[in-house]
Amino acid sequence: MILEIADISIDPVNKVEFEQAVIAGVAEAIAPSKGFRGYKLNAGIENPGRYILMNYWDTLENHTVDFRESEAFTKWRSHVGKFFLKTPTVEHFTLASKS
Repeated sequence: MILEIADISIDPVNKVEFEQAVIAGVAEAIAPSKGFRGYKLNAGIENPGRYILMNYWDTLENHTVDFRESEAFTKWRSHVGKFFLKTPTVEHFTLASKS
């Protein structure tokens, strides 16, 4: 399993609308995508305009090719892109250890 982490900055004034847009965008665009297994959205405490979106994929290619190179990515961005103060930083991780 691959963990995709997107570090997102928005204007905190738009917090409620952004969170609703994420829910709608995941349901419409990401959830039907090949290899998608779920997500978590975390809101910053010290920085209320910062979010960490964690998406879980079967493979790296499910995110980088199957999703990012599809119309689904455009749909996703149509939901959330207008809130971004800058392009999100996205990185991928594999599980190294767990308790």
